Amino acid sequence: MTSQPLYKRVLLKASGEALMGGQGFGIDVAVADRIAADIAEVRGLGVEVGVVVGGGNIFRGVAVASKGGDRVTGDHMGMLATVINALALATSLRKLGVDTEVLSAISMPEICQSFSQRAALHHLEKGRVVIFAGGTGNPFFTTDSAAALRAAEMGAEAILKGTQVDGIYSADPKKDPNATRFDTLTHDEVLNKGLAVMDIAAVALARENAIPIVVFSIHEKGAFAKIMVGGGRATIVRDH
Repeated sequence: MTSQPLYKRVLLKASGEALMGGQGFGIDVAVADRIAADIAEVRGLGVEVGVVVGGGNIFRGVAVASKGGDRVTGDHMGMLATVINALALATSLRKLGVDTEVLSAISMPEICQSFSQRAALHHLEKGRVVIFAGGTGNPFFTTDSAAALRAAEMGAEAILKGTQVDGIYSADPKKDPNATRFDTLTHDEVLNKGLAVMDIAAVALARENAIPIVVFSIHEKGAFAKIMVGGGRATIVRDH
């Protein structure tokens, strides 16, 4: 490990499900506070942090489509769920004294600022944690794609994908005890093997912009900061 962080600016992608804790739905405030503490620890290292949080703990647009509903409307509802999660995480960060701004791809000025690259870079340079809400603002794109897009726009040096497990496996390790864990992969290997890391568009966008993807368990307290200084347990996706 090193005493200096490996990256100066990163994008953390957290699933909405991570905020549920042991609940079956919604937001567990204690979990939101713990994730916020992890982010605050990384910010304390001098790392500029952007965050994209999903909305699956509240609503999934694809669920509407699978039952015969309109996919576009469903995706818009899912975007609103990400705004709820972003506001909750921002509240947890502010309780810790961390200056935080929520930027939404969907304009709702009474609640938060609208996203623009200029605004995002301004807040990051001022030392604020920036939470990107509303996905990309477009239907048919996941929050994984939003994370890769925002990472490219903010000039992030890495995407930190917080998941339910401590890296990338050949299969779901919770279902297959014989699943193989990878320490490193290339973007092409992830795509060619069909590994469930991020969706194809997100991985391709990260590859095109030479942004590494670091996959780790968001449930391990302090894991985010450990990775920033070269420790922790994770799988790194990067081109050699």
